[in-house]
Parts: sequence; C-alpha cells; structure tokens
Amino acid sequence: MLQLSKHWVWDSWYAFDGVHYHAFYLKAPRSLGDPDQRHWHAVVGHAVSSDLLTWTEVTDALVPSASPAFDDLAIWTGSVICDDAGIWRMYYTGISRAENGKVQRIGLCTSTNLLEWERIGTTALVGADSRWYEDRAGGSSEDEAWRDPWVTREADGTWRMLITARANQGPADVRGVVGLATSPDGLSWTVQKPISAPGFGFTQLEVNQIAEIDGRRVLIFCCGAREMSAEYQAQGVRTGIFAINLDEAGAINTRAAYRLTGPELYAGRLVQRQSDRKWVLMAFLNEDLNGEFVGSLSDPTPVRWNTEGHLELDR
Repeated sequence: MLQLSKHWVWDSWYAFDGVHYHAFYLKAPRSLGDPDQRHWHAVVGHAVSSDLLTWTEVTDALVPSASPAFDDLAIWTGSVICDDAGIWRMYYTGISRAENGKVQRIGLCTSTNLLEWERIGTTALVGADSRWYEDRAGGSSEDEAWRDPWVTREADGTWRMLITARANQGPADVRGVVGLATSPDGLSWTVQKPISAPGFGFTQLEVNQIAEIDGRRVLIFCCGAREMSAEYQAQGVRTGIFAINLDEAGAINTRAAYRLTGPELYAGRLVQRQSDRKWVLMAFLNEDLNGEFVGSLSDPTPVRWNTEGHLELDR
C-alpha cells in the first residue's frame, strides 16, 4: 500500500521499466480539509516499487503549467506508454484557471527515464469534438468531460486513446460514453465517434481501460453513485469499479456492465505482474466502513474469471 501522511492519493496509472514498477497518481494536500477540494489542487505524484507492494516516493512527475495554459489549474488522470524509440509518453488531463476548471483537455509530456518529464507543445493535444460529444456550451452539465486518456498501440501500429466523455444527445443521466481518438504517430490525433452508445446506466464511465486476460477482453471503468442514471440510483446502485466483457468485435454494451468492487475501491487499473504474469487490480482506497474518504493506493489484488464468465477479485 502507498499511504502518504500529508497527501491524499487517488487515481493512478503504471509503467514497468524492466526492473521497477512506476506508479503515477493524483495527489493533493490533506491540509485542504475537505477531500472534495482535492481535484482543484491535483498534481501527479510518482513512486517506484519492485513488487507492487512496497513503494518509495520520488519527485513529483508533473505539476500545473504557468498561466495561461490549458493545464494551469490542476493535472488529472492519464496513462504512460513507451514508443518505438524508447521514449516514454505520458498522456494526461489538464484543466485551466481561465475556465475555472470546467473544460477538460488532454496533453502530452515525454521522458527518457520516467523520472524527468517535458511537455510537448504549449497547447492541448486533443479536445472534445461537438459532432459526437457534449461540450460545455451545449451540454447537460456544467463541465465538459474529456479526460482519463488510456493510450495503447494496435497491431498495425495505430495509436488508440480511450477517453471519459459524454454524448451530445439523449437524457442527461445516461450520456456517459467511452470516447475515442486515433493517431498514426501518437502526436497528431483525430477524434472518432464513441465506441460505446449512450442510453443506459451512467452519466460517465471514468478511468477506462481495456485488457486481455487469459484470452478474454474486458473493459473496466468506475462510476460514483451521483453519476449513476436515475434508474440505477432508484435501485440503490452504489459507487464502485465495473467491468464489461467484450465480444470478438470489441463491442461495448453498457447494459452488460457488472460490479467488480464496491465503494471501498475506485479508479482501478489492471496490471500484469511480472513475477508470475498474473493480472492484478490496483486502485485507490476510496471509502472506509464509515463512508469517509481514505485516499491511498491499495495493495495489488489478483483477478480471475469466475464460472459465470465475469471477472472478479481473487481475495
């Protein structure tokens, strides 16, 4: 577990350099008092580990830019991937002071060693496209959702980015979609239509990730109780991490979502442990037994497929 005495820790993403795991995570001072205020003070912390259990904190990876900039208020969730030249790329979410943090955009920084990071360009890499996605001006919410980039490479070399977004049509409480952008080089991105349809269950699907575990592909995401649809809220569906099994075509059907955890964990990442090649869930400790915010990173929990064909924690 990674628990910091002076900072809350929440959303995280990981890289492995051949020897050590690197955890990148959002952090903000506990001295703020109210955990809800942490979002407007977030920076990207960094810790290293040889086993995903014992962590050593190192220098923060990324802090807000000097004003004016699209990321001069706070830095939010991202992902790290290594390119063909051995350069590490961190795609991340930025919010700005000019818009009071209400518009989310995605930026890029790079590193040769995972320790020192340099921003690429002074503007956002990619933002929401109103052809398919809700923007702040015409949206159903006070903010413009375009965050949590999860970047991978396809077999043909295409770069693919999954994004937390909202569709620009339909009832407000079911507009949550998995947004998509693609790129030939990881630098120039084209926004595509979402790869899930709105209309059921969620106002937003946060912190998306697709992984292939034992030959089966699965999408995991998280959603808070207040971001559930009215139907789900009436059923008492609670905060947690969810999963959707993907078919051979990779279709995402939100009606097929099932719960992976309760409110005790949030913002899960599936990480393949190098020692035994087993998949584990890393997340942050969200609520304690009294419903109070915790704000630290969990130990790794193995996952497995159960007899119903659902991914579950192997505790």
